[in-house]
Amino acid sequence: MTAGPRRDDAWSGMGTGWAISATLLGGMLAWGGVGYLIDRLLGTVHVFTGIGFVLGGAGGIYIVYLRYGRGDGGDGGA
Repeated sequence: MTAGPRRDDAWSGMGTGWAISATLLGGMLAWGGVGYLIDRLLGTVHVFTGIGFVLGGAGGIYIVYLRYGRGDGGDGGA
């Protein structure tokens, strides 16, 4: 019996990669959808949809940074 995936296993980071991809895609789709609804309400042509996609992508990047990119803080602030 194995205790789980090893750190040197080629597939060990696959779950993290899927989680990051889903976070980015989910943010873009959610805020793009909100922008689409605003476009429909105001009668504009894909103005807020584009803004929503950009904001969703930026928000997704920020959430990925908060979750995976800050590190452990043991590098002395460098």
